[in-house]
Amino acid sequence: MSVVALTAAHSRVRELAPGFIVSLIVAAAASFLSEHYGAPVMLFALLLGMALNFLAADSICKPGIEFTARTVLRIGVALLGMRITLEQIVAMGWKPVALVVTLVVVTILVSVVAAKAMGFQRLFGMLTGGATAICGASAALALAAALPNHPQKERATLFTVIGVSALSTMAMIVYPMIANWLELSPQMAGVFLGATIHDVAQVVGAGYSMSTETGDTATVVKLMRVAMLLPVIVCAAMITRMQGADPTGKRPPLLPWFAVGFLILACINSTGWVVPAVQNFTNELSRWSLVVAISALGMKTQLKELAAVGIKPILLMLGETIFLVILVLVLMHWGM
Repeated sequence: MSVVALTAAHSRVRELAPGFIVSLIVAAAASFLSEHYGAPVMLFALLLGMALNFLAADSICKPGIEFTARTVLRIGVALLGMRITLEQIVAMGWKPVALVVTLVVVTILVSVVAAKAMGFQRLFGMLTGGATAICGASAALALAAALPNHPQKERATLFTVIGVSALSTMAMIVYPMIANWLELSPQMAGVFLGATIHDVAQVVGAGYSMSTETGDTATVVKLMRVAMLLPVIVCAAMITRMQGADPTGKRPPLLPWFAVGFLILACINSTGWVVPAVQNFTNELSRWSLVVAISALGMKTQLKELAAVGIKPILLMLGETIFLVILVLVLMHWGM
């Protein structure tokens, strides 16, 4: 049995190695350019990756790139917990929690109304609104599993994943510029980035490209949004039951394992028992994991695929994204 397991593991490593090695090379090049030119390493990794996006279609590199952009990213985010203590989270107070709950509820409700007004099903609005308000592609896939089956559901889910990934990539580049233009403090910039950017990866990339404090705050706020996935999934499941549908297939977990891992490591770090050497090693491993994953994410970015779905769904998601930015800025101005 152990021989079979070893053979399977060896086969899996050989399958993933080319894509992972390419991502590692891009990350190393991005680090070199960042050190020599002073620009954010995450931005270099993303742009270099996008320049090599033809590799994501290559049968040899594709599995490793997919693995790196998904699993290595989640490992990197989970390890970020070693940078955070529960005292930091408590010190932020109740206002970021209220901000996150408000933005998720309001964005999803507005998205449902807007989708209906544009001639789409309300559930499409819930899918795109949930992806925009919570955690991008992960939320879209989780919500799709909980919502009723529909002939167009698979296509709607695919579009939502592509659209939210493209918009999140653009946000990673543009939103730090907005934060600088508005002269937000490092913590407020972190709240803004964590509350507005769709995917966890791009929040991390944008936050740490500005400063460590901004990155830490953005990650905590973003993971608060990820935690909102649980009640939203429950609501989606209730809608499904009310409509008498019985969704099939394997459902994703209510809370992603990387969010649970982040929380566990933050709890361990809060004890004060972790020696600095372990902290430094974990932080460096996390940083490299994220840079490598951002490189792979850039290689996966295929903006041309959006052109095939028409203009109305793109306008809906763009409108949701702009609405979220305005809503967060208003809430930050009046409530924080």
